[in-house]
Amino acid sequence: QVQLAESGGGLAQVGGSLRLSCVASGRSFALYGMGWFRRAPGKQNEFVAAIDWSGTITHEGDFVKGRFTISRDNHKNTVSLQMNNLQPEDTAVYYCAADRRIYYNGNDYSDPQVYDWGRGTQVTVSS
Repeated sequence: QVQLAESGGGLAQVGGSLRLSCVASGRSFALYGMGWFRRAPGKQNEFVAAIDWSGTITHEGDFVKGRFTISRDNHKNTVSLQMNNLQPEDTAVYYCAADRRIYYNGNDYSDPQVYDWGRGTQVTVSS
């Protein structure tokens, strides 16, 4: 099965930026969509962003409001999340996720049950 190695989490000030990265291994990375989810303390898992297998279709959660950008590099088997203008409510564990469905680019992209998730990386935003 796929293995996901996340990095880039840490501390940021309000208005600051972080870039999360995730390296996938164990399957043909270029054939599958990728995504990011997050979980804040006491909250449910929340969809952050997704990108299809080709990198041409992206989706973002409603809270993002243009602040985050998802991208992928199929030559390096890597998906990234650039986070700008961070706010305290962005504090959460962020999870890289790999879609189990080959060549999928439909509308069912925010269901956590169709993804294999990584271990997560902590993002903390302080005022």
